[in-house]
Amino acid sequence: MATKTRTIEVELSTTGLDAAGRPQRIPLVTNDGGSAVALEEPEALEPGLDGEHMLINIGPQHPATHGVLRLVLELDGETVVRCIPHIGYLHCGFEKTGEYRTYPQIIPWTDREDYLNAPGNNIAYVLGAERLFGIEITERTKVLRVMAGELSRIMSHLVWLGTTCIDIGAYTPFLWAFHERERIYTLLEKWCGARLTTTLTRIGGMIADIPDGWTDELRNFVKTFPGVLHDIESMLTKNAIWVGRTIGLGVMTPDEAINYGLSGPMIRASGVAYDVRKDFPYLDYETYDFDVPVGVNGDVYDRYLVRVEEMKQSIAILRQALERLPAGPINVDDPRVILPPKHKATSDMAMMIHHFKQVMEGPRPPAGECYVPVESPKGEKGYYMVSDGTAKPVRWRIRPPSFVNLSAIPKMVEGHLLSDVIAINASIDIVMGEIDR
Repeated sequence: MATKTRTIEVELSTTGLDAAGRPQRIPLVTNDGGSAVALEEPEALEPGLDGEHMLINIGPQHPATHGVLRLVLELDGETVVRCIPHIGYLHCGFEKTGEYRTYPQIIPWTDREDYLNAPGNNIAYVLGAERLFGIEITERTKVLRVMAGELSRIMSHLVWLGTTCIDIGAYTPFLWAFHERERIYTLLEKWCGARLTTTLTRIGGMIADIPDGWTDELRNFVKTFPGVLHDIESMLTKNAIWVGRTIGLGVMTPDEAINYGLSGPMIRASGVAYDVRKDFPYLDYETYDFDVPVGVNGDVYDRYLVRVEEMKQSIAILRQALERLPAGPINVDDPRVILPPKHKATSDMAMMIHHFKQVMEGPRPPAGECYVPVESPKGEKGYYMVSDGTAKPVRWRIRPPSFVNLSAIPKMVEGHLLSDVIAINASIDIVMGEIDR
């Protein structure tokens, strides 16, 4: 089945690019309806008055780097000549630690990589573990995981949208976005008791089934959230300041995006319709009706448009998931990975043995290896696992989209102004826990 794409383009009669590829100045309108005085372009320096290049640091302690990221910038005046990103300040050793943990014990570590997408990480990891164990989950669990994944996508995009507004100078959309994010946190809290680090999944199932009335609250969110998103779009999409600060910045052509290995909104904003949910379906995503939004120009503005449209598509997926949620168990009937009920563990010798071996030793998959990718809010998130038949993986490797996407920042910021670096870096949507894994 061919992938359905939706090209995102906004007609902006008030702006455009000049011959040098920079956004044209937009006449500002004063409160009385008149035009403000336009700023004149600075005159070029006379020959012989060129200054020396200057090195400055942005970060690692800087709110606009969105974590302990250090950008060393070489400037010619206010123009970036070279950018060298430095990472590693938040190194946690998730991958090495995983070699000393059983497969179920690794699940809480996945919360702490991209901590804005904890349910999505939980789902991605257990999909890989279940492939190693040869487990087929129940139909109810598939739909519940789709719900959790799409809520997590919206939640992550709302954090990106709100913080990017703060970086560029808008405050009200930040408040709207974070209010909606809190509503999703409330849904997750009622489901599993946690808000940020959910540890929502289990190998072969979920931590718990959704409580009574939970789907009604989700339907209310699905019904009301698009109105808030429309308000945010009304404030930003054709706003002269927002447009002037985002159009033409950090452009990546389709070939460049592919060569850098970009994924998620970063590559789709460049016009490449790559979405793991469509190209390598999992959790029956091929049976859901949704579009893959793609941009045209591959700049900061198009990344904004793509992420906003992705939230709308996630709402469409949630509507379909609510309609098809079946009854039934959430855990597989497999004592190798699912703890038996307490009454069985205390009355049945075989169940007691399974309980003991799971808790004291951990479940043991067959020897083998697998790689399972999913479409996280930031791009292709994959887990590669190698099993030698013991209870702990020989190797656990994370494919973090933030790490790969960040590698393109020197290409995107060179030639732009210092003030543009903030907007370009924000458009990548990084989380340092995922980069310094």
